[in-house]
Amino acid sequence: MERAPCRREDVDPELHFLPGAAQNHVKALCRDCPVRVWCLAKALNEGIEFGVWGGMTERERRALLRRRANVRDWYALLTAAEQAHHRVLAGAGATP
Repeated sequence: MERAPCRREDVDPELHFLPGAAQNHVKALCRDCPVRVWCLAKALNEGIEFGVWGGMTERERRALLRRRANVRDWYALLTAAEQAHHRVLAGAGATP
């Protein structure tokens, strides 16, 4: 977690808990975060209700949990999806 942009000294941790549209700033910090998948999986697996985690607001996470109520290990699912996405990107780059 130390590598996460939101953990920098110049970032106020309270930003994660701002209401409404102000959360978009925090979500932007998450976009290229090296621990984004871990962070989101932690919030989903542990049922963290408030704040922005892994680039998703509490409302977005609740909707995802409702749609995928059968998922028990979010880290495994998200990691597999991320790896598949990288394979697709690598394959697209190889196409002339």
